[in-house]
Amino acid sequence: VQLQASGGGLVQAGASLRLSCAASGGTFSRLSMGWFRQAPGKERGFVGAISWSGDRLYYEDSVKGRFIISRDNAKNTVYLQMNSLKSEDTAVYYCAADILFTPVVRGTNKYWGQGTKVTVSS
Repeated sequence: VQLQASGGGLVQAGASLRLSCAASGGTFSRLSMGWFRQAPGKERGFVGAISWSGDRLYYEDSVKGRFIISRDNAKNTVYLQMNSLKSEDTAVYYCAADILFTPVVRGTNKYWGQGTKVTVSS
């Protein structure tokens, strides 16, 4: 499975941005998907995850109510809608995938995409 993230950029605090992650080489509809981020000088951390059916969602506390994960199985794509962005959201964002949901939450998933950089100016 190959994952290609896109949509990063430079935005001002309070703005919105949507990241996309397109999957290929596997059965996307069977994959749980997630997003992680790595800020400068920090370890990569969990942002959120969505199950293969979309009925399970899980978010890191700091993004709850601001970020929304969704998926379009017909387009083999998962999205991360980021609203009310803050300077502390500045990071490289990575998409993740696994057959099981828990590994995506824990960061022990099998598949990783390359990162897309998000910079939020205050």
